[in-house]
Amino acid sequence: MRRFSSILFFEMFLNLCLPAQDRVTGRDFATRSEVIAQNGMAATSQPLATQVALDILKKGGNAIDAAIAANAVLGVVEPTGCGVGGDLFAIIWSAEKKKLYGLNASGRSPRSLKLEYLKSQGYEFIPSTGPLPVSVPGCVDGWFEMHDMFGRLAMRDILQPAITYARDGFPVSEVIAYALNIGTQSLKDFPNIKETYMPGGKSPAKGEIFRNPGLASTLDKIAKGGRNEFYRGSIAKAIDAFMKSHGGFLSYDDLSRHNSEWVEPVSSSYRGYDVWELPPNGQGIATIQILNILEGFNIEQMGFGSAEYIHMFTEAKKLAFEDRAKYYADPRYSATPVAQLISKKYAAERRKLINPGRAAKIYDPGKIEAGNTIYLTVADKYGNMVSLIQSNYRGMGSGMCPTGLGFVLQDRGEMFSLDKGHANVYAPGKRPFHTIIPGFITRNGKPWISFGVMGGDMQPQGHAQIIINLIDFRMNLQEAGDAPRIYHTGSSEPTGELMTNGGILCLENGFRWEVIQKLLSMGHRVEWNLGGYGGYQAIMWDDRNKVWYGASESRKDGQAAGY
Repeated sequence: MRRFSSILFFEMFLNLCLPAQDRVTGRDFATRSEVIAQNGMAATSQPLATQVALDILKKGGNAIDAAIAANAVLGVVEPTGCGVGGDLFAIIWSAEKKKLYGLNASGRSPRSLKLEYLKSQGYEFIPSTGPLPVSVPGCVDGWFEMHDMFGRLAMRDILQPAITYARDGFPVSEVIAYALNIGTQSLKDFPNIKETYMPGGKSPAKGEIFRNPGLASTLDKIAKGGRNEFYRGSIAKAIDAFMKSHGGFLSYDDLSRHNSEWVEPVSSSYRGYDVWELPPNGQGIATIQILNILEGFNIEQMGFGSAEYIHMFTEAKKLAFEDRAKYYADPRYSATPVAQLISKKYAAERRKLINPGRAAKIYDPGKIEAGNTIYLTVADKYGNMVSLIQSNYRGMGSGMCPTGLGFVLQDRGEMFSLDKGHANVYAPGKRPFHTIIPGFITRNGKPWISFGVMGGDMQPQGHAQIIINLIDFRMNLQEAGDAPRIYHTGSSEPTGELMTNGGILCLENGFRWEVIQKLLSMGHRVEWNLGGYGGYQAIMWDDRNKVWYGASESRKDGQAAGY
């Protein structure tokens, strides 16, 4: 008995001395097991959407069908981040073709709105809300492009779960209820916000049943009439009339001319792994730029959570974002020098600018030679993988909610610059700079991980951190997303705003106080931020065991599940 007591005392002593850890395996931060399954996997930011994706797979649909179904459901249950009024980007691995496909389903600015008008009205920046930032919603066309290329089930069957949830209702989950309250309070004076999202005078609380009959009708029309119903039919006419009645510029003509584009994903290697992103008008190549710069340092030796690693990461991010502000734009209007920006040679030149002991206040963009959001991923038994991101921008978008349709139009036009000569300057019929980016990693020419991180300019920072966590710090798929994150804000923006003070380094809970003190001594402005770190979903293929791994983090309401 005396010996047993000594052992218990020794174990208690060890528990007090060791870092906090609530699992017998894993890291010293809160995490959980990955989900593992053989036949298929879905990871979305809301469990109802994840379950719908699995239902579609079990009915004989493929990953593309399931991704569309999940996205449609998310537009119903998570209107604070996405919906048919927003844009979409996707990277798809085709098991049959053994190839990656990229889809840019972002919309263009109204053709009747001119830069001269905005200047004449005294605007220095396009406002965040109201009719002016509204661009053509590309989401629905993106669904049909994906389906036309790869789909198996009928679109009616794919969209039916979303129609049912919108018509019959669903219990609102916790984080979405929180965001819905904030969004509706901010936008409640805009047309139809109260009627659509505030039944009984308030937004639904956690657990309350919310119905959106207008959106159910809209989705039903899309299911029956296809993309033409949205861009050339009754929905397009309703949007046109609504915008005209509220002084807007988005028109039936803009909608009828819209088309998505299949684009070639771009990549660069990082320590033997190929990282894939979509080219501009999105910001995906910023991820590659950050990783190319950091590849020249021994990140593994620095260690996760060290001041040295956080400093190097932050400085690499600053360098990449200065280029992002100057060069990223719609390639039809400005020839973004993608090849040079993501080259190893260019990264080596930029890397030399980093002072290993001091934070920079400002970096100049490199010299180029002439020449709130949702993310989901689905994989199926055939080996197809979809990495899809879709957004209204700024949570609930512009606040412009077309009468009777049940959704809010996006405000992506806010991202245009009004400075003449800027690559991202406003022009009619132009795609704005975009923040939403899907990610993908291959290894030896085979698919490895489909992943994404939500949240504005956090996204390329999050992508890079996930990859570093997986490769340099050897975390598993779930740990890589749960690990405390770094978020640097205040870099120069594609709208023309400049960084002159080094920006602010936000650190999530979990970094040691002595690390924060050292970063302060290096000249970083460090602040605590509760919710700016994005949301993560990922699926990984284990080629040795022939199984799927899934991960979703606790920062959102998400779920990864398989069968």
